[in-house]
Amino acid sequence: MSIATFSRIAGAENLSGGPLLDADLADFLDILHLLIREPSVVGAEDSFFRVLRRELEEVGARVQYYQGVLVAQGPRPYDLILSAHIDRHGLLCTGPNEFQYAAFIASNRCDLTGDSVSEQMMYNIGDRFAGQRVQAHLPYAGTYLGQAAITRSFVCPQRHNLIFELNGLEFLQPGTPISFLDRLKIENGFLSAQLDNVLSVAMLVHLFRKGFRGTCLFTAQEEAGRSWRYALEWFKRQHLTTQKLIVVDTSPFPCTPTATAQQLVLRRKDASGEFAGGITDELQNRCDDLGITTMFKDAYIEAQNVDRCKPLSLGRTELGRLASATCGEINGTTLQIPTTGYHTAEETASLESVAAAIRLLSTYL
Repeated sequence: MSIATFSRIAGAENLSGGPLLDADLADFLDILHLLIREPSVVGAEDSFFRVLRRELEEVGARVQYYQGVLVAQGPRPYDLILSAHIDRHGLLCTGPNEFQYAAFIASNRCDLTGDSVSEQMMYNIGDRFAGQRVQAHLPYAGTYLGQAAITRSFVCPQRHNLIFELNGLEFLQPGTPISFLDRLKIENGFLSAQLDNVLSVAMLVHLFRKGFRGTCLFTAQEEAGRSWRYALEWFKRQHLTTQKLIVVDTSPFPCTPTATAQQLVLRRKDASGEFAGGITDELQNRCDDLGITTMFKDAYIEAQNVDRCKPLSLGRTELGRLASATCGEINGTTLQIPTTGYHTAEETASLESVAAAIRLLSTYL
């Protein structure tokens, strides 16, 4: 899709109020528009991995696929390592006409500790899916099997999971993934879709198009708490440690004013422990030099918890689990894009924040 087309969709405004979107941002949106249509339900990411591999190899990246992680490398692979998870929330058929939230099915419970943001938010988003259209796919090939609409969703207190009622997919067999029917929308300076975390994936592909020379890890099953295990296996294969791993993700906020109060979100820690101070300070300094506004999510949550009877969790991130499992030998920091409507098909981020993240990451080219 051309820059002019994107400009028309976005209301003929760029970040400066001019008639066209910035070419760099438009190129990124081309990638996002493509990837967002590809299903990548938690635990059934194989078909998305194949699409992603094609996009990366077309721009000259050296790509290797291991269980649970796709690794793309440029000519100087150890200058910087970036990571983004590729899985998105969806449903899984678990019995006759029975459909559950894929991330929290019984087989994933061993890696869920109850204090992740995803688990805590499940009870808040349980009734948001009525009317949402979904589509079923063969688990490995990604072959389309059919569509339906969600008529009802609720949290089952016995199974501690979201249960969905659908009309039209009664024929599916257990183990069949079902993704939300997802299309990118751009309006009034914001983009929306199920952004977590195809937004970051598209950003890293865009970096390779621009000449990124380092390494990118694309991990599976982050929403089920497993992606750090696949990343750790890769580091062990390489006999590699680092203090400069940057994990790119989205960060949820309750409303648009709180999300847009800053362009990017940083962290010094999560519920698992401290992040590497050196690379965290480096990101902050680069943001300051570029005029990008930031906030630290851990400080934001701790400030909110002062007046709360039930404290909010700092969350357990892929990076925090890696750092904890290796006693800090593999560490780094996170770079997050603030969003609203987290874990729905209407998750929304500002184009201003997206452009800021691209500008920041481009300083590492």
